[in-house]
Amino acid sequence: MSEAKSSTGSVKDLDIQIGTIKGEQWDEKEGPTPFPDHTALRNWDRMLLTRYKPLYIPFCDLCCLCTYGKCDLSGGKRGACGIGMEAQQSRIVLLAACIGAATHISHGRHLVHHLIHIKGRRTPLDVGGLNVDVEAPMIRLVCGIKPQTLGDLEIVLDYLESQVTELLAAAHTGQESDPLDFESKVFHAGMLDHVGLELADIAQISAFNLPKADPDAALIDLGLGTIDPEKPVILVIGHNVPPAIDIINYSRNHGLAGTIEVTGICCTAIDLTRYDPSAKIVGPISWQLRYIRSGIPDLIVVDEQCVRADLLIEAGNIQSPLIATSSKNCAGLADRTDDDPDAIVADLISGTVPGVLILDSQKVGEVAVRAAIQSHAIRKKKKQGVIPTSEELIELAKRCGGCMECTRACPNETPLPDAMKQAAGGDLSHLAAIYERCIGCGRCDDVCNKGIPIHSSLVAAAQERVCEEKYTVRAGRGAIQDIEIREVGGPIVLGEIPGVVAFVGCANFPNGASEVAEMAREFAKRRYISVASGCSAMAIGMYRNEDGQTPYEEFHGRFDAGGIVNVGSCVSNAHIAGAAIKIASIFAKRPLRGNYEEIADYVYNRVGAVGVAWGAMSQKAAAIAAGFWRLGIPVIVGPHGAKYRRMLLGRKDHEDDWYVYDSRSGEKVLVGPVPEHLFVTAETKEEAMVLIAKLCMRPNDTSRGRSMKLTHYIDLYQRLYGILPDDIHLFIRSQADIPITMKEELLPLLAEKGLKERPIPDPTLLKSQIRTRKGGV
Repeated sequence: MSEAKSSTGSVKDLDIQIGTIKGEQWDEKEGPTPFPDHTALRNWDRMLLTRYKPLYIPFCDLCCLCTYGKCDLSGGKRGACGIGMEAQQSRIVLLAACIGAATHISHGRHLVHHLIHIKGRRTPLDVGGLNVDVEAPMIRLVCGIKPQTLGDLEIVLDYLESQVTELLAAAHTGQESDPLDFESKVFHAGMLDHVGLELADIAQISAFNLPKADPDAALIDLGLGTIDPEKPVILVIGHNVPPAIDIINYSRNHGLAGTIEVTGICCTAIDLTRYDPSAKIVGPISWQLRYIRSGIPDLIVVDEQCVRADLLIEAGNIQSPLIATSSKNCAGLADRTDDDPDAIVADLISGTVPGVLILDSQKVGEVAVRAAIQSHAIRKKKKQGVIPTSEELIELAKRCGGCMECTRACPNETPLPDAMKQAAGGDLSHLAAIYERCIGCGRCDDVCNKGIPIHSSLVAAAQERVCEEKYTVRAGRGAIQDIEIREVGGPIVLGEIPGVVAFVGCANFPNGASEVAEMAREFAKRRYISVASGCSAMAIGMYRNEDGQTPYEEFHGRFDAGGIVNVGSCVSNAHIAGAAIKIASIFAKRPLRGNYEEIADYVYNRVGAVGVAWGAMSQKAAAIAAGFWRLGIPVIVGPHGAKYRRMLLGRKDHEDDWYVYDSRSGEKVLVGPVPEHLFVTAETKEEAMVLIAKLCMRPNDTSRGRSMKLTHYIDLYQRLYGILPDDIHLFIRSQADIPITMKEELLPLLAEKGLKERPIPDPTLLKSQIRTRKGGV
């Protein structure tokens, strides 16, 4: 209250809070696992892990985590603490998942704290108005509460932080020892991560009025070619958007909107364009070096996550001041948060300091805009980029001795020495072709013993291509509307919409961004629902069809068959998992509140969804994937994903692994390997597409739905391999499952395999669900 008066006195600015009321205005009965600890869902995890056993791919045979080491774990040996290789690999996976989850949860804590400070604890949560009634499905499912205000999110954060601490403690020397228990804790970290993701996005959607479940969100300019270097250019990089938003706010409030280019890389760019569609996205994480070295940015602002550790050096090379804005990425800079903006701007422009740390986002907005305008006036007088001209590139290429060190350092093993040889003779096309596959790591620069700036050389060779990088991406829409779930729930569960394919994760692509766009388009054309987030959402936009359309122009943005849906940034991944959960809640009427195991069982057996993290590279991506695994949603990674050290693979030749209960009769029924894997790597785009079609099959598919899914699987397999799959018989339960156009071809093959017709059960892995389900939804 502001002020209260009585005959005995008055009280001003009194804030009264009475605990936390769980389930207020929510009549749904609380389930068995609200706020679960890391053992509450252990039985569910082990059910999945018994079916999808870890396949370990050690990076290293040694354990170096304590001073007993180094301990050699190869050949069945154990470390000084008694740990074996399998447990050690699972422990490393757990550490990665905890780092990823902690990063997103910390992001959420910062956002909520900041937004409560500027908006107030009672700010209502609104992610879709009347179109979204189940506004926080992950929080409802895991925590068993229905958050209504920003302040309600703090109890969720307290829970998440305490659980991540518990998981990290389990990774200490002399704690957990069993590989599957480590893996269960990995699943728990992933679930926590998804709650943190949802919390962060619903907070910023509500407070900043970002698109609210809008399938027709604005189309955003994407690519280096969309930027006007004649204007002062600010580059924002990272994932935590408040400083970037305050840059926009300052420019608006001072009549500067439209006179400054505010550009972004990574998820800050996606979230900024959700706030202001006139801002521009440069590209994913791998565009940092090429954009900065172009000399276009007049000032660089970094916040947190996926920010290169050498950006202060790179910014200095082009005389561009840098502002760090996060306590998690101080970059060794002096903290100028409490200093006068005039003094900060003067020091940045004079070059007295290369950069500053400012932890007040509003002050960042003022300093960034003022400094960028002055920096632009100085820098435009001379070329500031470090990209060589064509003539300089040819001379640089002549230095190359063909030692192959650059190719060995390149994650994609590109043929750089051969391309340099061609460039030395004046043919730059081979280097330009490598630009398409470059992930921007810069490792080639570091190993070149001739001092050739190889990465910059690639950009120089592809200069024409770089200037033509003019694309569009639909602004992140946020949540999926409840009415969309009602309309697609039945077709998805029955298999008549073949599946939901989620393109998520980072930009460590094996052959460039175009492969992600090609996969998304392929499945949208086949009337799957393609969903995207983060760097993958950008990658999809960096493609044009024969009519000059980007995928976001070519396909609709509804959560429906044939759509390509951009939910938003990394934290928006929660809306993808949330859509699967809402199918169980809204369509199937399953109780959601604190009822994780039953909902995960429903999703696993009935919702044909698969994640594709084609360029996954970070610990955050590992945590996001683990959150999908616990829900029973498979994830495919590109060839670099093998570096996560283990896969979760099913054995289709082990028939005993593929039984479920029929909840109507209580009998065990063989359903076949659907889905066959929970975490698997694919070497090529074509192999990934075959796996996508296969992993969308579910035990609950009707014959019509299974027939449709088999049509796509067989067609894609024949396109890749030129033959029929050798495992078709495992997915056909009766002749009604056979695609009608293929019956003549498949019946002899099935007869040879001795096909025995099997019933379609009302499937569950849980004994507790026997005879409790009505119907087959």
